[in-house]
Amino acid sequence: MQDDPKTLVSTEWLAAHLNDPDLRILDASWHMPASGRDARAEYDAAHIPGARFFDIDAISDKRSALPHMAPPVEMFISRMRAMGVGDGHQVVVYDNSDVRSAARVWWTFRLMGKTDVAVLDGGFAKWQAEGRPTEDMPPILRDRHITVQRQAGLVRDVTQVASASKLGDYQIIDARAPERFRGEVPEPRPGLRSGHIPGARNVPFGRLLNADGTMKSPDALRAEFESAGVDLKKPVITSCGSGITAAVLSLALERIGHRNHALYDGSWTEWGSFPDLPIATGDA
Repeated sequence: MQDDPKTLVSTEWLAAHLNDPDLRILDASWHMPASGRDARAEYDAAHIPGARFFDIDAISDKRSALPHMAPPVEMFISRMRAMGVGDGHQVVVYDNSDVRSAARVWWTFRLMGKTDVAVLDGGFAKWQAEGRPTEDMPPILRDRHITVQRQAGLVRDVTQVASASKLGDYQIIDARAPERFRGEVPEPRPGLRSGHIPGARNVPFGRLLNADGTMKSPDALRAEFESAGVDLKKPVITSCGSGITAAVLSLALERIGHRNHALYDGSWTEWGSFPDLPIATGDA
């Protein structure tokens, strides 16, 4: 794998840079509510040395009824300053999660105009499997100034997605499991209809990963998108259940050089709750 401090870095890269003064490591583990796992407690028990805990649910838009929507700029600034993450830092985000939640925080930083941020390929599981160091003490935090310039083009709302679905000018890609995409099973969140956004293509996020949780090569990623019927000549909108795994697709698109992509933040939690929005079932 080719290390890229703006998208994806290896455990070898992180180990070599672990003591860099301008490196900031974030544990962005997040688990599905039904998983029974506590990401914060797991972080407290063991994390990569120097890592701060990024709470995806806490650092989100509290004005929205939808789960973990992107935080307002002011909240992001105040939380990052307090965590000692700011200008001039290289950020590496990892997770120990079945839904690869680090990609969501990578996307959040990109949304805020911060590009020196990468996901740790293979995450905490690979780091631990290789016998690399961990600690259970929180790092000493010092305020750091951070400037933010929100990139509105990286996010889409329900009105914009409805237009894209109708006009077909964007390729919508859904990261959920095939049976959810096809509408064959109930959604994990109660009250949502089953199915997908009309015109969407299904690329379950797990198909973009190797058995050890690392991301496939750019050529293999491209092949996965194309085999799912994705038209990569079009700009892309990524979607999933609640905006977490959609970011895995966004990261993969960035890895293959497809720069024109945005994430549907409300995702199926929003779309599936509106009775007047159209729904498709089956494979496409």
